[in-house]
Amino acid sequence: MSTPSSDDDRTVIRPRAAGAEPPPATADAIRPPPTEPAPAPSPAADHGNALPIGTYLGEFELTSVLGEGGFGIVYLAWDHSLERRVALKEYMPSALAARSGATQVQVRSARHQETFEVGLRSFVNEAKLLAQFDHPSLVKVYRFWEANGTAYMVMPFYEGTTLKDHLKRLGQPPDEAWLMDLLAPLTEALAVVHAENCYHRDIAPDNVILLQGSERPLLLDFGAARRVIGDMTQALTVILKPGYAPVEQYAETPGMKQGPWTDVYALAATVHFAILGRTPPPAVGRLIGDSYQPLQEAAAGRYSEGFLRAIDRALGVRPEHRTPSVAEFRSDLGLAGMAAVPARAAASPAHAPAATRVAEPPGRGRVLALAVAGALGLAAGAAFLLMRDEPTPPVAAELAPAPTRAAAPSAEPADGATASPPAPALPSRFQALEQFDRVVAGQSPGFLVEARPSKPVLRIGQDLLGFTVRSTQAGHVYVYAQGPDGELLLLFPNTQAQDNRIQAGQTLKLPQPSWALETSEPAGPEHFLVLVTETPRDLSELGRDHAYYFLKLPGGEAADRLLQARTDGRSPLLGQPRADCQGPPCARYGASRFQVDIVR
Repeated sequence: MSTPSSDDDRTVIRPRAAGAEPPPATADAIRPPPTEPAPAPSPAADHGNALPIGTYLGEFELTSVLGEGGFGIVYLAWDHSLERRVALKEYMPSALAARSGATQVQVRSARHQETFEVGLRSFVNEAKLLAQFDHPSLVKVYRFWEANGTAYMVMPFYEGTTLKDHLKRLGQPPDEAWLMDLLAPLTEALAVVHAENCYHRDIAPDNVILLQGSERPLLLDFGAARRVIGDMTQALTVILKPGYAPVEQYAETPGMKQGPWTDVYALAATVHFAILGRTPPPAVGRLIGDSYQPLQEAAAGRYSEGFLRAIDRALGVRPEHRTPSVAEFRSDLGLAGMAAVPARAAASPAHAPAATRVAEPPGRGRVLALAVAGALGLAAGAAFLLMRDEPTPPVAAELAPAPTRAAAPSAEPADGATASPPAPALPSRFQALEQFDRVVAGQSPGFLVEARPSKPVLRIGQDLLGFTVRSTQAGHVYVYAQGPDGELLLLFPNTQAQDNRIQAGQTLKLPQPSWALETSEPAGPEHFLVLVTETPRDLSELGRDHAYYFLKLPGGEAADRLLQARTDGRSPLLGQPRADCQGPPCARYGASRFQVDIVR
């Protein structure tokens, strides 16, 4: 029971073993017979789903594995056509697919097919879009193609160190001039991306590298596929970095849209970390009770007042209180007239066919090798490099929900309550994870719920399930869980624990001692939906069957009938207001999802 590590597909650093330069190109090396068998060499280490060292993909010979995570694999490769080292990324979401034969990638089961395909399309779309950007602080893409049931992306092989590691080695905060030299190219790069209505949404010290020699900063981890898969599974704990992620990334509502200001917050949080050695307090907690100490106080006298004021403004917890754009952030920093934003590149890279062969791996080594491994992942909301409509600037007033997500918000109701957006028509078949998504998508504006597992991976027979729930509003907690076997349970409240109340800002730890849960078979992902409603809900329509302490929801045709019986367009998991409940509070709720993986 546990979510995959948040480092699943981030840029990977590996020390390289000393060795000879890659071999010169030859006719045989450039075009090996595609049907030639691929006997696997004896690798020094087990790289799981990784292709064997020496495999050829077109003219690219794989020479080592730089990193393997939950959403893809990054290889160091030798380009026999242009005689250069490159980083080659393969789309390989390990929870959804596995290696079949020498090179083929195959989806594990039919139920994962749609998620796998959406992630694949996002991986390809990301490659296409990155290929059009031309800025020295953005990753370049040489080429990409689809083959073997998956997709590949080829980029430069970057050498350097992460900003996070560089700051550790400094031993003291960098001065203002150094930070300005860092911010100038990074804000330029973000301006290029934002001009295309795209957002990074994962800026942090470990997603910026300082290139060897020049120390030019390079922005990494544009993980579109990782974010889309996460959007479909709602595994928020995989993506969001507390302290760097602004509040609108936890639950986008009509009053808290994501936009350029989202990246501005994360970049300012990165500077905050550089100055004080710690991040700002997590954004959801700040919304409940803001304990942020302005840098104008915490770092007074060490940096200019104008510089600290610019960072503090960019760290406004609510979007409408924050610097709205990179251009304005640059202006606040005094960078506005320093450089023009470079244009996009003229052409996209060519596609390439794939061929397979195994040879002895060439090698070379000296310093830390850093390859861009971050192209495979997820976050609540749309993926970073998928095209988005022009964002609406943040507004000062808290807004009531709009009839649809894209429409302008309506006026606030007379009693001050805000209602949830109307739900679209329900499907005819009940799919638990689809219903989890519907509940999260329909939550009330400003009603934020945060749910986090205590451990990312739970071992069968050894670990206990544990997670925390926190809400910006007082209410009543309901927790649903679907295990690897597909069984759907109401985990809380249950026959052992009926009191499901939570106070605003309270951290509730579950399960409680009276119903502690050990991890048991079968292995696989377990999905959780945490619902906090302003008033108690009537869940009697979900049936009376129990498994141990827990209400067991119907499955199959019985679940379909339950879904079809709803006349209000909302998920059956929301239940119904109590008979004595009247007015808008009866419909208000917040929700969050997380996933844990059960392993043997």
